[in-house]
Amino acid sequence: MAEQTLQWGAEALWQQLEPLLPGLSVEVVHSTISTNTALLDRARVVQESELEAGNVQVRRSVESGAFGRRAVDVQPCLLVAEHQSGGRGRQGRAWQSTAGASLTFSLSLPLASVDWSGLSLAVGVALADALDATPASPTGARIGLKWPNDLWIVGDGHEGRKLGGVLIETVAAGPQRLVVIGVGLNILPFGTDDFSSGFASLQELDARCTAPGVLTQLMMPLVLALKRFEAEGFAAFAPRFAARDLLRGRAVRTTQADAVDGVAQGVSDHGELLVQTDTGLKRVSSGEVSVRLRGASLQAPLGPR
Repeated sequence: MAEQTLQWGAEALWQQLEPLLPGLSVEVVHSTISTNTALLDRARVVQESELEAGNVQVRRSVESGAFGRRAVDVQPCLLVAEHQSGGRGRQGRAWQSTAGASLTFSLSLPLASVDWSGLSLAVGVALADALDATPASPTGARIGLKWPNDLWIVGDGHEGRKLGGVLIETVAAGPQRLVVIGVGLNILPFGTDDFSSGFASLQELDARCTAPGVLTQLMMPLVLALKRFEAEGFAAFAPRFAARDLLRGRAVRTTQADAVDGVAQGVSDHGELLVQTDTGLKRVSSGEVSVRLRGASLQAPLGPR
């Protein structure tokens, strides 16, 4: 794909989001190893004593164009990379990206949630709703959610194919906890040989989409969802997740040591995958397993919203 100059509108994004996230920094870099890793590393260098003194200064990157420069490394930051050389998915898997054809970013912020369970599901709901506000595109394609953190395109005569994913990590930063939410989305088709679950891009839903435009489309709904999750937990998102749940009613298997095989029955109030097995209903927690479809197509319609 030809090299192109992307206009990200970082200052406009900062002006829109900073009132909700005081102290926000918005940074765009051409390339980094991993946006999640970069933000986690920044937070880890902050010592509690320095935080209390309030004198930790940002390590400014020469690559970065940033607005709303923060005073300490643990204040909110949106870090966008046009290319990641070592992007990561769950369980250390690689996430491939190409400048202009992919959108890869991480948002870090302190989050004082009483219950963190189901956060990746809530983020998935926020992203899917922002990208797929209508029941179907003109071609009939839709965005569904595959527990615990993948976005898929379904419909239009195809089995489900992976559109993107979410990686959530947390780190202690002095007296608070910082959450880093990494998002990777395929915007345009690009060559890759590492999509065992198929490849989908947002161009299938919107032929005019661009990575900067999609970022602007996503950020306000994502921030508002995080604020709501902090106050209300996963319960506020459960009905919307159920409407996009790709696994419910399908035969699945897990990769746990004591592999759980059965039929997915939705998720619990805490975002756990519920699997009906021969020995009863089992709960599978996020971060412990990967879920694979077993002999089932993703062409079946999703439930009403």
